Amino acid sequence: MRLCICLVLLSFILCASADLTPLIEGGRFAKDALGGAWDMFRAYQDMREANYKDSDKYFHARGNYDAAQRGPGGAWAAKVISDLREKWQSDVSGRGAEDTRLDQEANEWGRSGKDPNHYRPAGLPSKY
Repeated sequence: MRLCICLVLLSFILCASADLTPLIEGGRFAKDALGGAWDMFRAYQDMREANYKDSDKYFHARGNYDAAQRGPGGAWAAKVISDLREKWQSDVSGRGAEDTRLDQEANEWGRSGKDPNHYRPAGLPSKY
């Protein structure tokens, strides 16, 4: 019994003195990833609401840009979501390899921190 109590106390001492940095960083990554997923969803919602001709690439770039601004977790979420969407789009919807390539170019543009307005079509309401 005493040995068990000693082991429990030793465990508490070790845990209290442990470096929690990896755990904190992991939590921050997960928080950024969730926020990045939300940014991507918001850009998609705005694209659907705007329903504006030739604005697709702008919303791709903007969603990826907003997500990546959150940090590594946001950039990761943007890449995963973008890649899955483009895979689905090229496999299921049949839009073609060229459209997928151009979408991925806009995705990478935004994720790299470049201004998404590079893809903004003339006349798109300033709300977006």
